[in-house]
Amino acid sequence: MYWLGIDIGTGGSRALLVDEAGRVRYGFTAPHEEMRMARPLWAEQRPENWWDAAQAAIRGVLNQAKATGRDVRGVGLSGQMHGLVTLDEAGRVIRPALIWCDQRSQPQVEAINAKVGKSNVVAFTANPVLTGFTLPKLLWVRDNEPENFEKLRKVLLPKDYVRYRLTGEFYTEVSDASGTSMFDVVMRKWSTRMMDRLGLDTGILPEVVESIELTGTVTPEAAEATGLAPGTPVVGGAGDQAASAVGNGIVEPGVVSCTLGTSGVVFAYMDQPNYDTAGRVHTFCHAVPGKWHVMGVTQGAGLSLQWFRNQLAPGADYDALTAEAAQSPPGAQGLFWLPYLMGERTPHLDPTARGGWIGITAKHTRADLVRAIIEGVSYSQKDCLEIIEEMEVPVESVRASGGGGQSAFWRQVLADIFGKRVSALESQEGSAYGAALLAMAGTGGFSSVPEACRAAVKEVSSVEPRARESQIYRRGYEVYKALYPSLRPLYGLIDGLY
Repeated sequence: MYWLGIDIGTGGSRALLVDEAGRVRYGFTAPHEEMRMARPLWAEQRPENWWDAAQAAIRGVLNQAKATGRDVRGVGLSGQMHGLVTLDEAGRVIRPALIWCDQRSQPQVEAINAKVGKSNVVAFTANPVLTGFTLPKLLWVRDNEPENFEKLRKVLLPKDYVRYRLTGEFYTEVSDASGTSMFDVVMRKWSTRMMDRLGLDTGILPEVVESIELTGTVTPEAAEATGLAPGTPVVGGAGDQAASAVGNGIVEPGVVSCTLGTSGVVFAYMDQPNYDTAGRVHTFCHAVPGKWHVMGVTQGAGLSLQWFRNQLAPGADYDALTAEAAQSPPGAQGLFWLPYLMGERTPHLDPTARGGWIGITAKHTRADLVRAIIEGVSYSQKDCLEIIEEMEVPVESVRASGGGGQSAFWRQVLADIFGKRVSALESQEGSAYGAALLAMAGTGGFSSVPEACRAAVKEVSSVEPRARESQIYRRGYEVYKALYPSLRPLYGLIDGLY
């Protein structure tokens, strides 16, 4: 007997099968089309392609396991957050989805703050409204594509479009809804106050449930498309970061996670809702029923290294690049990387921020360039960690995950920059794994999410911060923090050129 976790990521859809003990047994990934960037800082994907990839991933993992749909007891979903999927009356996609890193909606953010009031936005949703969130994307469509907005009957998040294709039902759950700017995070329900003040009909929103609640079953049509059995239960699941936190066991106080995927996220559990008054980090509902989390986000974490590889080191693999970076000394000989390739969230909330190396000289090598990228992303993640600690959230140790977290070299850099013990986990599957554990907790495999994590999530190694390196990075971090304020006046000028 298996449980299936599906993660609708940016680069692909991942399907995992876990057994009765919560161990990962099989996994299969189907790639997505490249995201479309018609203009700088725009980012779109076709939801239909996510469904195609999800079908391929499900069939792939069942074939790998030599299993049938009857062997799957339940399904959990995860996916990239904040994306805007627009459906018409017949349930058809109206236009490509504006995804999480799309930054075009700054005029709509300013309009929301003017109409609702910045303090009211935080009071209604526990977070400031940002260009990355779903609401300003929706208003961008209303303002710029009125013919598409007129057709709109339902708004879904990326994983919930796949849920719709699996079950025929319109649902989301509390963790993903928290990132829309349309959700009351404290009360765990849609914010009618936000919607009413902006003249939006709450009827366009799906029903919202807790992450382990049942949201429908696989339809006969979806069963034929995927190989699953008709009637297989599908639970709420979670947005990718909350699901990854479940996969990393961040469901109780003390341990936080640092997930280095395309974006980078520092994530901490909270028993009660608490938020940064400056809005530099996000307070969202957790996938654990009745609990919350706080997270800081670096927009261009793994994306920074991916960009370097694609543009400046074609054909190189990531292990080779990190091995090269290790030849450069800590501090990369005075070279700094600003990872603002898609603007920045924590702590700057600036969609116009631009990335780059600072301090480059004729002496610097390619190894220094790569090491500076890894250190710059890690400094940005330290920005996140410091704010979380300012909120008096306990941080005893850090669990690293995602592509960057699989690198022993990067984990040691994180430990030296954070000044914390950093551990690696037995499973590095993250979001898809968390989705599978939520399916288990929702269909009787475990009695609760914490029980599932205590049984299934295991640390396998850890590194401690080193005294000499930590001292170098403390000085380097002071320089890093001074760079954004110095460059900020230029970002608006650059943005105005295009």
